[in-house]
Amino acid sequence: MTDLIYSLLALGALFVCVIPHEVAHGYVAWKLGDPTAKAAGRLTLNPLPHLDPVGSFLLPLTLLVLRRFAGFPIVFGWAKPVPVNPFYFRDPWGGMLYVSLAGPATNVGMGLLAAGIGRGLLALGVTNAYVLAFLALIVLLSFVLALFNLLPVPPLDGSKVLAYFLPVRLRIAFLRWEQFGILVVAALVLLGALGIVFQGAEAIAFRLLGIRWALLSGLWG
Repeated sequence: MTDLIYSLLALGALFVCVIPHEVAHGYVAWKLGDPTAKAAGRLTLNPLPHLDPVGSFLLPLTLLVLRRFAGFPIVFGWAKPVPVNPFYFRDPWGGMLYVSLAGPATNVGMGLLAAGIGRGLLALGVTNAYVLAFLALIVLLSFVLALFNLLPVPPLDGSKVLAYFLPVRLRIAFLRWEQFGILVVAALVLLGALGIVFQGAEAIAFRLLGIRWALLSGLWG
């Protein structure tokens, strides 16, 4: 599979994975009483309202270049965070717990669904490398996003999950780091956290898809 085709498939799979992640945050917030995301037009699968200049363009394109010239193994990115106002919730901290878990849970569900579709296609005799590669990338990126976002580091979803279990004073001090969000995420990538997450997601993908599946897709073989 050529690098150009892989890049196009990877970018497409990335959008497929990140948009429902953000919509899930907004939808759960809306169901809990917060109309902010709905009023901002973010409860839609149309990618345009969700695009982030850094996470949706700069970072993925940079990683594609690194893949081409330095062998970086994966394309990664994010969408514009959905606005959430926890003061609409009866229990602000509890509400944020559910809202934060909604995105990673959606990605896990998407990964399982894509793996199931892929195995079903193989059972029917469908072995088109591009179709299988696209589904494989959805599985892989879904679990990369789920695992990475569950890291307990502001502004990632895992930080809100951890904050729920901290004493109130520590919650506030801990979440103040969110203002340095882009710097924190960049530091995690440079320190190799993304590589560790990728290895874990790849192991899950292999288990779900099977070695034969991955080789047929032309993605890892």
